[in-house]
Amino acid sequence: MAHSPLLGPVIALVAWSIIMLVWLAFARAPYVRNRGELPAGSRGADMPAGKHNWPAHNYEHLMEQPTIFYAIVFVLVFMKFDQLINVWLAWGYVAFRILHSLVQATVNIVRIRFLLFLGATLCLVALTTHAALRFING
Repeated sequence: MAHSPLLGPVIALVAWSIIMLVWLAFARAPYVRNRGELPAGSRGADMPAGKHNWPAHNYEHLMEQPTIFYAIVFVLVFMKFDQLINVWLAWGYVAFRILHSLVQATVNIVRIRFLLFLGATLCLVALTTHAALRFING
């Protein structure tokens, strides 16, 4: 059975999200190990600010806007609208999100993060526009 090429970017972004989950665990582990456990009922957000939280902040971001990406990609797959432009836009979205993660988890320069977020958002807008036009035009 042939699979839609649009599923590749979905799998890649889920895999990247898992990588960021592992990264955040490793980034926070020394803090927890060296400073003891946080009080019962604490969350990661209760940790003091610092670079050890940057991967966690990015992981949270990967649970936000990408959910819309997953939804629109599945809509495109269900409509059998996996033309090359949509595949490239989906991979573009994933590339921008990975680059955004790398910037946020390492140097955390907001101006660069914003431009990468904007690029990803434009890919998402284009995918959504294509889906809407396909839906309207049957």
